[in-house]
Amino acid sequence: MGRFFDHGDLRFVVLKLIADKPSHGYELIKAIETAAGGAYTPSPGVVYPTLTLLEELGYVTAGEAGGGKKLYTITPEGEDFLASNAQPVRSLFERMAEAASASAAFSPQILRARENLKTALRLKLHGGQLTAEQISAVAKALDDAAGVIEAI
Repeated sequence: MGRFFDHGDLRFVVLKLIADKPSHGYELIKAIETAAGGAYTPSPGVVYPTLTLLEELGYVTAGEAGGGKKLYTITPEGEDFLASNAQPVRSLFERMAEAASASAAFSPQILRARENLKTALRLKLHGGQLTAEQISAVAKALDDAAGVIEAI
């Protein structure tokens, strides 16, 4: 698969999400991933430079929110920019919705099963000292599960 967004498209998506709800960078990454149904997850290496660009253009402001996090909020200039680009923004969100509807990444059954696996693994790994045999058994179970999924 090629690039999910064309050059400059991510700034529209990020700005629209901030207009809907002031957010931190990590929240924006997760919001985009969810909107695209898991078909695309932007890296911090593209999101944070996009936020810096939007800030330099005067479309967002970044306020300190504690813990080293910045909370990004849209400015009136950003709202005007979004309004003047309403159709491309709408098209991008429609495309993300289409990708989400075609993606199984967030199907309830897979989400439930994935969370069950993460919980079981976390409980086992943090529940006390594991023996070498237990470590081998956990690794084999995970490798076996990966093999079964790949074979589907």
